[in-house]
Amino acid sequence: MTQVTEQVKAYGNVINGESVPAQDGATTTSIDPATGETWAVIPSSSIEDAEQVIQAARGAFENWSSLSARTRGDYLRKVGDMISEHATELLELETRNNGWVLDEYGYLAEVLKQVWYDAAGSAALLGSQGRTVQMGTGDFGFTLRKPYGVVVGILPWNAPLFTFTIKAAYALAAGNTVVMKPSESAAVGSLRYGELISKILPPGVLNVISGSGRVIGDYLVAHKEVNKVSLTGSIGTAEMITKATAKSPKSLIFELGGKSPNIVFEDADIEQAAHGLISGIFTRNSGQLCVSGSRMLIQRTIYDKVIAHMKELMTDSEFVKHGDTLDKNNTMGPIANEAQYKKVCSYIDETAKDAYEVVFGGKYGGEHVLPGQPEYANGYWVAPTLVKVTDNNQKLCREEIFGPVAVAIPFDTEEEAIQIANDTSFGLAAGVWTKDLGRAHRLIDKLQAGNVWVNTYARVGVDLPFSGVKESGYGSDSILEYTQEKACVINIR
Repeated sequence: MTQVTEQVKAYGNVINGESVPAQDGATTTSIDPATGETWAVIPSSSIEDAEQVIQAARGAFENWSSLSARTRGDYLRKVGDMISEHATELLELETRNNGWVLDEYGYLAEVLKQVWYDAAGSAALLGSQGRTVQMGTGDFGFTLRKPYGVVVGILPWNAPLFTFTIKAAYALAAGNTVVMKPSESAAVGSLRYGELISKILPPGVLNVISGSGRVIGDYLVAHKEVNKVSLTGSIGTAEMITKATAKSPKSLIFELGGKSPNIVFEDADIEQAAHGLISGIFTRNSGQLCVSGSRMLIQRTIYDKVIAHMKELMTDSEFVKHGDTLDKNNTMGPIANEAQYKKVCSYIDETAKDAYEVVFGGKYGGEHVLPGQPEYANGYWVAPTLVKVTDNNQKLCREEIFGPVAVAIPFDTEEEAIQIANDTSFGLAAGVWTKDLGRAHRLIDKLQAGNVWVNTYARVGVDLPFSGVKESGYGSDSILEYTQEKACVINIR
């Protein structure tokens, strides 16, 4: 067990309103990806802990679901208010968790508050209102919206506070009770977040458990007293959940990976498009977003011009700054954990092996990416990397890398751009850069993606759903997804 000091703090599971260690005292360490060093200790929970957390949520369900929607909304507004007081602490924990630079999280506190406030309003306006149906003489039909029961949320390591919020806020607004399972490689922020929220909500309404997915993940999602599971993660995890729930079927939401095209036409504003391509995968989050625009499709007439401009920006030391993730002047952080770092590095190694033309980047390791900063030598640093390819058939174009590695693919016609964009098993997002309004609408219609952005990228909010198609999943974290519609008919003759 790692010794707990002022620098290495221990965090607990949140069960029935209390912050507690694993029942057997088992722990694991949380690694700061910028330095590769231990910075916190978290529970390594067992099946006994998983059972305890489910029973806490089950025990709280009847009272929570019987509250009026407006009363539940009052609780959720208090959670939103709490975020203002603890925003700095939560965002710094998140940065230490996964290496995203603090500058990337500058907007997050406001987003989290808005989600809780939106869920509070939705509780009464959407989550508790059914509909009536005219069924003919003598029969009156109507529907009720009812909560599922216990909801398990499986969180990713790349954006745990955001995904925690959109899953918990709407599930709670609908009258469900919640168990959150963060990734063991980025659990600290979620554990502290849950601890703060549990001081506002009744005991057991929201719970957080940390541990290995292999040990407690299957147990949580397969449990007969769990009624719905929402995953933000990988296809592999979705497959495991599907198998685990085969004997205890339940409602599922899957938001999975992507290999998103970011398409630039010759009539686009080149400066705007170049910045949109860069922000779609490079800087700040180091490409660790499911919607990252990892396939840059650029019309051949402007292909060289756009790439040259991106290279000019990305090789400017004032434009891309690596270093202390808590320093708001730095623009790019490390890969979030060692396993993902090794995966991303393996793709960069392939670019050299297969003699791809690397426009910029192609380096990894603290000593190469941050020379002269020895405190980061053991961190999981990867330089933003752009690779030229001739078509969409290469491995770099087919597989989700989930790091700051993108390919630039030329195309000639609108029809070819659509064909290349859709030539993937994924379908989460797409970007389009054009001044032609008709073309924009044609691509919105033809692109096989759950989210399409025109002359902007990765714009999401509480006003629109966020979901994928094909292997990118289905469903979205919204209040209607967390309620069941119950049909009723009364004979009044």
